Amino acid sequence: MSREAAPAALPRPAPDLTDRAYWAGTIKMALSRFFVLQVLHDGPAHGYDIARAVERTTRGCCSPSEGALYPTLREFEQGGYVTGAAEIVSGRERKVYTLTDKGREAFRTGLAAWMEATATLAETDRSAAARGRAGGACGC
Repeated sequence: MSREAAPAALPRPAPDLTDRAYWAGTIKMALSRFFVLQVLHDGPAHGYDIARAVERTTRGCCSPSEGALYPTLREFEQGGYVTGAAEIVSGRERKVYTLTDKGREAFRTGLAAWMEATATLAETDRSAAARGRAGGACGC
């Protein structure tokens, strides 16, 4: 009895780290998740309102699509960060999401982490600019 080997999966091409779009996509994906928590920290909302509030809050920087938003909300629900309940909103049944105490803790933790990362990035930018003006080498 012969067993044929399964076809080898094609290797995924390495990301182009010199492409600004790569970094923007990575950052926006993570920020969108954080801003979903932030919107729900302000109060319960259904998916469409969450997406619009994230877009408004970030002045268009993050605009989660349905394909990204609903899997995120399901993951948050499974983790106990949000609860979802069917409600009638504007005459239509919609799932309204509410942040749990665990979700509020996650929001506070995420906010602290993003603030720390932002401060580190700002310091890195100042240091890089100073080295650039001084004409010195990177020193990495």
